[in-house]
Amino acid sequence: MKKIVRVGSRDSKLAVIQSEIVINAIKKNHPQIELELVTMKTTGDKILDRSLDKIGGKGLFVKELDKALAEGEIDFSVHSLKDLPMEINDELPIIGFSKREDPRDALILKKGVELPLESGIVGSSSKRRMLQLKRWYSNIEFKGIRGNVQTRLRKLEEEDYAATVLAAAGLIRLGMEGCISKVFSIEEMIPAAGQGILALQGRKGEDYSYLKEFLNPISSIVSKAERGFVTALEGGCSSPVAAYAVVEGQQVYLKGLYYHEEADDFCIGEMTGDIERAEQLGEKLASQLKHKW
Repeated sequence: MKKIVRVGSRDSKLAVIQSEIVINAIKKNHPQIELELVTMKTTGDKILDRSLDKIGGKGLFVKELDKALAEGEIDFSVHSLKDLPMEINDELPIIGFSKREDPRDALILKKGVELPLESGIVGSSSKRRMLQLKRWYSNIEFKGIRGNVQTRLRKLEEEDYAATVLAAAGLIRLGMEGCISKVFSIEEMIPAAGQGILALQGRKGEDYSYLKEFLNPISSIVSKAERGFVTALEGGCSSPVAAYAVVEGQQVYLKGLYYHEEADDFCIGEMTGDIERAEQLGEKLASQLKHKW
């Protein structure tokens, strides 16, 4: 009897493409498995007129998929790791990660607007991005913008925005690199924890050995460091926290940003540690930055 695997995904174009990356990898390595893509619109996709921190945070992007997974309607789900909440249900664990796409943030300018961006309104609902952009473009203003990539680009052209900022990974996966005006270096803008990595979430106790060839051990290490840092700072959707890690041999290097609300200022730090203690490295860097105030 042929094994059928149902893959859960948000119904945006990018989410579907990301899920198809996983599906195609399984097909290549296990052609005997039949795969079905199950898409659904999440609460986070439906409410676009308010920022995430005002409507419940990143969990709204996974709520419906988690329910479908818990009830056996799908076998695993595919998420952008940066959209996953820090607290994960023990019964629905992250079962692995993809190889990382470009982790950096990208600036997209409205047609007719050129660099350097000396003034104007930048569409962004991310405090992390706003905080870091202000270092390089001190005269810009910010206005919230939400929706999928296509919606944000349409709003950029139709409304009073001069520019917006999106994850380079999403634009690359959509084949839309041509709209990028500038890619920020890690030194210019530290990305969100997990940016560029796909996370696969499954059910506790299930056999996911058919994913073995797809899963990336390096992404697992850097994800532990980055999410360990954010979790230790209790950083969520409303907190401008950033983290980026790379593996070099048996060492993992972590760079993080911590914002102190009372001081209305932020600090950046970095630390290197053993790959076996990546999560603890994140916690240690978080503690170090906290004690700077």
